[in-house]
Amino acid sequence: MTDLPLTTLTRVRRGAHHQVTDRAALYDVIDGALYATLAIVRDDRPIALPVGIGRDGDDLLVHGSTGSDFFRRIAAGAPVCVTVTHLMGLKYARSLFDSSMRYRCAVVHGVASVVRPEEKEAALLALSEHLMPGRSADVRPMTSREIAATMVLRIPLAEASVKDNAGSLVEVDDDGEDRRVWAGMLPLRVVAGEPVTSAQTVAGVAVPESVRRAARRIQESGTA
Repeated sequence: MTDLPLTTLTRVRRGAHHQVTDRAALYDVIDGALYATLAIVRDDRPIALPVGIGRDGDDLLVHGSTGSDFFRRIAAGAPVCVTVTHLMGLKYARSLFDSSMRYRCAVVHGVASVVRPEEKEAALLALSEHLMPGRSADVRPMTSREIAATMVLRIPLAEASVKDNAGSLVEVDDDGEDRRVWAGMLPLRVVAGEPVTSAQTVAGVAVPESVRRAARRIQESGTA
């Protein structure tokens, strides 16, 4: 597995010692996330939207409506920037200037390609398996009309950067400050609540194991 290349877009300039070039670290950040921020420049103005994500090998998968102007522009070749962030804590230093966050993040630059019609259903199932593992076995198959109405894009993970400052838990850069002032970290994590059954579901229908399994995954990882 090759390291991530350092380019003008991927070289971290602030806090460069936190940059990680191991490609496995990139996959780990992406695979531990359920959504990302997808950004383009549209009509000379930046626009960024949250999207569900999944990974297929060296590609990031995203999907949206074929009627979306945002996705149509991406499909036409608009350069994209994708950001995935896991916020893991707030670092409390003895000054506001030195206070910061504990996080892991990945930023991907590239041009997306549209998944071909004959590959679209498999790509959508891959996305579903990442977001809601096992759910496809609980519900009816996708219809041809639903598949046709959905655009799936592949974004190559060729030009990306990873920044990880999670190694330092409570250390803060505040030498010379008053040690009588508390300093440390407030850990943060994502938790899954108890599943809520829709009002239209027949009474007595149990929450399926796929939902319970998804909840356990989020509880164990603490990220989404």
